[in-house]
Amino acid sequence: MTEVNATSAARNFAELLDAVEHRGERFTIVRRGKVIAQLEPVSIGQGVDVKALLRRRRADSAWLGDLAETRELVAIEERS
Repeated sequence: MTEVNATSAARNFAELLDAVEHRGERFTIVRRGKVIAQLEPVSIGQGVDVKALLRRRRADSAWLGDLAETRELVAIEERS
């Protein structure tokens, strides 16, 4: 990931956005030597990607409770 200082990022914002959009580049924005932001393409994940990620992690009991509560809030869409 390329580091860009905040002043340069502000002056060249349109060019940074073009690089992100058209070439998939990623930038780390630094101000006074401290990383303050990252500019990168929006990842478009799919359900299969989420499932694979969840399968690679061992769930703890608190997380399982949170997951159960979340499932209760999600409306299932009927497919025809």
